[in-house]
Amino acid sequence: MSQTPQDLLQQLRIERSDRDLPVPRRRWPWLVAALVVLAALVAGALVWHAARAPLVQVATVQAPASAAGSGSVLQATGYVTARRAATVSAQITGRLTEVHVEEGEHVQAGQLLARLDDSQAKAQLVLARANEAAARAALGQYRANATLARITLRRERTLVERGLAPEQTLDQAQASAASAAAMLASARDQIAVAAAQRQAAQVNYDYTFVRAPFAGVITDKAAQVGEIVSPLSAGGSFTRTGVATIVDMNSLEVDVDVNESYIHRVRPGQPAEAVLDAYPDWRIPARVIAIVPTANKAKATVKVRVALLQKNPRILPDMGVRVNFLERAAAPSAAPQGVLIPAAALIDVAAGKAAWRVRDGRVARVPVRVLASFGDLRQVTGALAAGEHVVIKPGAHLRAGMAVRVANPAQE
Repeated sequence: MSQTPQDLLQQLRIERSDRDLPVPRRRWPWLVAALVVLAALVAGALVWHAARAPLVQVATVQAPASAAGSGSVLQATGYVTARRAATVSAQITGRLTEVHVEEGEHVQAGQLLARLDDSQAKAQLVLARANEAAARAALGQYRANATLARITLRRERTLVERGLAPEQTLDQAQASAASAAAMLASARDQIAVAAAQRQAAQVNYDYTFVRAPFAGVITDKAAQVGEIVSPLSAGGSFTRTGVATIVDMNSLEVDVDVNESYIHRVRPGQPAEAVLDAYPDWRIPARVIAIVPTANKAKATVKVRVALLQKNPRILPDMGVRVNFLERAAAPSAAPQGVLIPAAALIDVAAGKAAWRVRDGRVARVPVRVLASFGDLRQVTGALAAGEHVVIKPGAHLRAGMAVRVANPAQE
């Protein structure tokens, strides 16, 4: 059997299977293994470094207390109150369509707080304006009739005087003139009535706008859009009697109850100090406004009004407060300098004294100057701030920038 040249070429062709191809090497398992080993080495280094960091005790840097004022003759507790506060409501009953305020928002006198449904009030106002316009238009007609009646009266009088007309026509002209004058006066009165009705309708329309009676802060938002508000309490219904409560923060003062056995120690104008329960280290200068001339027989106390001589946004209504009644006003003094640190935190350096400050797990040496001593505390000045931490009884092994471990981390 003879073979063609194509068959011979087909026999010479080399068949290559997939298994004869070179297999590519997978390198990613080696990369993952290398990263795991590197992470383990880093973690081990951190643990080893942390184990080598020295253990230190720290103390918190304190702010010095302010100087004491005059001697206190009496102490009483009470609450911050606002002498100028109002629950704002609409003057008519209606459904709220808009409310423009939220709690904590500052408002100005006359600012729009909310709006009621004004469809009926607006219709009445439009009608009243139309009636007034109609009355003013009718006035022109009555004025023209009165003018014509006067002209007719003069003509008839002339004719009667000349004997050209009977007396009866003069009487009729006089009656017509008097009637026209009366109708003109009545038209003027109708205009006054229409103007008054228009003004009343305008007032009722203005009542649909609820505005702030004075400048202050919204402390309570009592109604929402869609609710019915009314100036009168409707028992058993869902009608709101107020839209929002406004407090004039400039009118804040303190009401305290003083035991009647010690009320003789208090007098109007007496200096005092107020300390809020929320800020026990803040002493607010105060002064007695008045002693309310009545006693509470159930508690055997007398109410005393105390004015706060400093205004601050931190003072809020109904805060608890303690008032110290003083013998005399405290003399103004400069703010205390420096901070307080334990005496054990100080070290001797060539330039004087220094302390080791701990920040972000590392120490830094801070030069300080000692101003005064208070038992185990020292009042110092330098680059230390209240709230920072200093090392107690630092050793000679500490170096600037050295990592340390805090033995009492709760203070850090």
